[in-house]
Amino acid sequence: MDFGLKNRLSKIFNPKTGKTVMLAVDHGYFQGPTTGLRDMKNITPLIPNADCLFVTRGILRNCIDPKTETSICLRVSGGPSILGELSNEDIIVSMEEAVRLNASGVGMSIFVGASNEDRTISNLGQLVNEAERYGMPVLAITAVGKEMVRDARYLGLACRMAAEIGAHFVKTYYCDDFHKVVEGCPVPIVIAGGKKIPEMDALLMTENAIKAGAKGVDMGRNIFQSDSPIGMIKAVKAIVHKGATAQEAYEIYQKSKKSSAVEIADAGMEKV
Repeated sequence: MDFGLKNRLSKIFNPKTGKTVMLAVDHGYFQGPTTGLRDMKNITPLIPNADCLFVTRGILRNCIDPKTETSICLRVSGGPSILGELSNEDIIVSMEEAVRLNASGVGMSIFVGASNEDRTISNLGQLVNEAERYGMPVLAITAVGKEMVRDARYLGLACRMAAEIGAHFVKTYYCDDFHKVVEGCPVPIVIAGGKKIPEMDALLMTENAIKAGAKGVDMGRNIFQSDSPIGMIKAVKAIVHKGATAQEAYEIYQKSKKSSAVEIADAGMEKV
């Protein structure tokens, strides 16, 4: 592994802990202006609390302050919307563009068990080939076919395939017996937050994933759709980087939520 690739990975994974809190805000590339991301200004205060921002080039160019110190992992796959067949993706961003945008990594989805499985796996191989010419880490995001259950067997298959093809780190879903998924994957795994769930449940999932060997999260909706997004990302950071329990992290979230409520109330009184 050359210097450039190692250097970029060190901007994604905190060198002190070897872990990362990635903030996923790429949902609009197939969902459109989804809840929490309709106005991208909503994520501005969250970015300094993340180790890495997972984002599309369009949002990066138009909505992210170029002075940000948070590293960037660029979504480079896409094509279909939620109205079509999601597995029918292609690589839509060149490596030159990723370098021009100063990305620390690039990411794409693979769809194991879906109709376009072979093409997405082939796309991953081609992306790795090109990325390694530039010392660019590749994140493989595992998605499984609709007929495949999100369990350790199938997620373990998808993660191992991604690593075998050459991905430098992998994003997948948390599941029962997650340690088996980690044990079978020779590259770091970060977990997806998935759909919005209660804050305590999301924090418990994070704690259990880290204990099982995950190297962090790439979480979106469970942060930016929370009633206290800043409190939630701080809570997740406490688990990932400081080894806090879910209960300890939940207290961080609640404290931030109360502080925000007081600030809003005070602002209202000042207007009166």
